[in-house]
Amino acid sequence: MPPPPHDNMIGKEVFMYKRIFILDGHPGSTSLSRSLALEYAVAAERAGHEVRIAHLHDLAFDADFGEGGYKALKPLEPMLEQVLQDLEWSEHVVLTTPMWWGGLPAKLKGLFDRILLPGRTFDTRKTSFGLPTPMLSGRTARVMLTSDTKSWLLRVVYHNAIVNQLKCQIFSFIGIKPTRITQFANASQPSDRTVSQWLSEARKLGTNAA
Repeated sequence: MPPPPHDNMIGKEVFMYKRIFILDGHPGSTSLSRSLALEYAVAAERAGHEVRIAHLHDLAFDADFGEGGYKALKPLEPMLEQVLQDLEWSEHVVLTTPMWWGGLPAKLKGLFDRILLPGRTFDTRKTSFGLPTPMLSGRTARVMLTSDTKSWLLRVVYHNAIVNQLKCQIFSFIGIKPTRITQFANASQPSDRTVSQWLSEARKLGTNAA
């Protein structure tokens, strides 16, 4: 469990400030995902929240998990260890990512493969209904997902596959819930006005640590 959030008393209201870890999950050096992450970060810091941010592009690591077992794990590269420590430090996790071919970018999936480890994020020694015990409970998440697929198509035609993966098979599996999804569709060639609206939404979410 993360330590309790700190608060600030203003008049009769108590504002709960959060420790927020933001992961820009786009592998490129410039992207809409990066812009959304930065807008969220600036707004959150201005509101008094503590923020740590990592950009996938800047992380150097081997994305290949290897033999697919947990008995002989690859040692985490220092950058991956820092990401995992930031995840453990946080109270609220924000992920910005594009949807490519119905799923996550390969490097981002590789990051999850490498850092979501037994003993750090879930406990295989304690199970319930055959599932290991989550070790990162008490945290929430927000995903800002960009895609060309409209939200109704993602839901009706593709059965929200990537949404279910993120909410249920990744974040909830390690105890992070609820995970709320904000989707920005038609993201390949949006108008300047549309991008401005999306960035404004990111700032609102950051201010409220939502």
